[in-house]
Amino acid sequence: MTFKQLFQAKFLIIILITLLNLSGVAIRDTFADTFPSKTITIVVPTSPGGANDAMARIIAQGLAQKLGQSVIVENRAGANGAIASEFVARANPDGYTLMFGYIGTHGINPVLQKLNYDPVKSFESITMVATSPTLVVANNSLPVKNAKELVTLLKADPGKYSYASSGKGTAPHLTGELFKLNTGTEMLHVPYKGSSPAILDTIGGTTQVMFPSLFTAYPQIKGGKLRALGIAGKKRSPVLPDVPTLAEQGIPNIDVDQWYAMFAPAGTPKAIIQLLNKNLIVVLNEKSNEKKIEEQGATVDTSTPEELTEFVKKEAIRWKKVVDTSKITVD
Repeated sequence: MTFKQLFQAKFLIIILITLLNLSGVAIRDTFADTFPSKTITIVVPTSPGGANDAMARIIAQGLAQKLGQSVIVENRAGANGAIASEFVARANPDGYTLMFGYIGTHGINPVLQKLNYDPVKSFESITMVATSPTLVVANNSLPVKNAKELVTLLKADPGKYSYASSGKGTAPHLTGELFKLNTGTEMLHVPYKGSSPAILDTIGGTTQVMFPSLFTAYPQIKGGKLRALGIAGKKRSPVLPDVPTLAEQGIPNIDVDQWYAMFAPAGTPKAIIQLLNKNLIVVLNEKSNEKKIEEQGATVDTSTPEELTEFVKKEAIRWKKVVDTSKITVD
């Protein structure tokens, strides 16, 4: 083959590839115009009954009404949310399989484990859904009334006290380590298989402190079985207005709101992402749904896809620092 023939062949290949790409764009755009034409599935990385599941079902019902198509919830619990995350990351990027992600799946897991998904590259961000404050709570017998007094107690007798979590590598675990790092205190971490046994042992005095979400701890606080010492978030909770934030108590840089967000597999057409973002924000800001989400101990907090992506990137940096400094492993 002569140089001229080789050049002509390469030129034809380039033209063919360009035409195929343009054709693919046209097909995707046409597909997006007809979306949705079948049932949408929201994959939840936890078992039925928790805050994640409850909020996903609120969204599913509202989104179905807005889009005129069935929206169902599918629970895929396990591995701190990694099982569900990997499933969605491998799903067809057509908008029919969505992920109800949270701080564990897209903030903590990726810096703790070697996973088959990337929290940013494997997903398209749709919108933040809600946030819920993390609390510092204690057994009623512990002689402290707030987080500032807890720090004094822990410094007076390093290593004497322990804190419970719902498992190694969970948000309550890493929040406890962040608390220790920022206050210069020592506590033994006692991991449990779930929040229920952790709370029971904290109430009973086997462990003394916990860093749960508001949803998890509020019934016990309301019932007088646990004492709320502080809010590890930006502002006080309307549910516990008399409990000050850690920053108000002179303990800065422990801002750990639990967060929940919607994602789709990477490659999902932008037009579909925009349509979902628009409709989800409408659904979430309906007064009846805001109230239902508040009953889960959370506050509606929506975003653009770009804002959510930047937030997830910052979460990875923040938690990697905690993991590396505390030498945390999940092996």
